Amino acid sequence: MATESPARPVGEIVDRLDSATNQPSLSVHDLLEEFGESSFLPALMVPALLTVSPLSGIPLFSTVCGLTIAFIAGQMLLRRSHLWLPGFIMRRRIDGPRARTAVSKLRRLSDWLDRHSRQRFRVLTVPPFRQWLYLLCFLCGAAMPFLELVPFSSSLLGTAVMIMATALLARDGLLALIGSVVIGAVAIGVPLFAFGVI
Repeated sequence: MATESPARPVGEIVDRLDSATNQPSLSVHDLLEEFGESSFLPALMVPALLTVSPLSGIPLFSTVCGLTIAFIAGQMLLRRSHLWLPGFIMRRRIDGPRARTAVSKLRRLSDWLDRHSRQRFRVLTVPPFRQWLYLLCFLCGAAMPFLELVPFSSSLLGTAVMIMATALLARDGLLALIGSVVIGAVAIGVPLFAFGVI
């Protein structure tokens, strides 16, 4: 009997991102088209993954990713069946080779998430808690443009969104809790950093 391959929800998304970046230049539309306009969770993970990559060092890149996360999570809250993003986001272009290099650096993180995600505490990933996770993802994305100049804040929020999206894909309530803790830590840490406490 053939052995069933282990689930790789995050790894498969990274694989498809790697395939999409195999061109000289690509747009946000090109990236999201790889997943289809009704695949909200994979689409949510794309900008979250990119904020954790070295691409986050490009000026205003985290802002675009944050707005993309906010638009996607907002439409998930509204239970839309098809994804829509404004033209100024969809037309944003990325250098293909640079994006491919950045995506390759996500392998270790995606492998870790896939190895450690499993179905547990499922109650935390179904309504009404599911909507709470959507709201947290929306707030993370909406906050990113305002935190552009705060070191590592966008990457931390992107990590939290990625963890919660993985939790929703894998029905893993423990990951949902971890993502919520990361958001809480950022919410506390950013004001302390801004006022020079840390």
